Amino acid sequence: MIANVLTFLRKHLDERIRLARGGSQDDAVGDRVVFVDGDKMEPLSFQLGAVSLLLINIEEERTLRSADLRVRTTEDGAKLRVQPDIRLVLYILCVARFKRYEAAWEHLSAILEHLQATPVFDPSTAPDLPAGIEKLILELVTLNFAEQNEVWNSLRITHHPSLLYRVKLLAYRDARPGTSGAAGDVVLDIGRLP
Repeated sequence: MIANVLTFLRKHLDERIRLARGGSQDDAVGDRVVFVDGDKMEPLSFQLGAVSLLLINIEEERTLRSADLRVRTTEDGAKLRVQPDIRLVLYILCVARFKRYEAAWEHLSAILEHLQATPVFDPSTAPDLPAGIEKLILELVTLNFAEQNEVWNSLRITHHPSLLYRVKLLAYRDARPGTSGAAGDVVLDIGRLP
């Protein structure tokens, strides 16, 4: 399901940049938002003339845990024994690489403006959300200089114009209450808060 979220965000942001830059969603020009090339990970390289999305961290969200992690109450009030939900937060780096420095910031500004105006994706704001995804919440993350240095050093590449977003909340939920929660028994329930 993480792949579905990343693919949705890439397509959605690509469309928004095309519209913001005066084109249409159906422009024949190459994608404006891309993933990094899996063949070029060592050393990492970003596509010239595009904004690359890169998942740089996955973190468990522990603040929204229920009081009893192994019990879920159904709509009829019954209590079921379940494996605890795993809620995830994704950190996505948007990296712009263009020959003209200002073009990189024009593309990143289009992303920033769009996500400022629409920070929550749900069926009313994004009818093309993949099945099973109820809601995605995006927040801009501001790193201090030391943290930025750590990110770029870990990528082993020089600094490029970029934005970092926190995407929450992906919840992996036990599909068969009362079972051991073996592999294959987990489904995604994205965006549901207790």
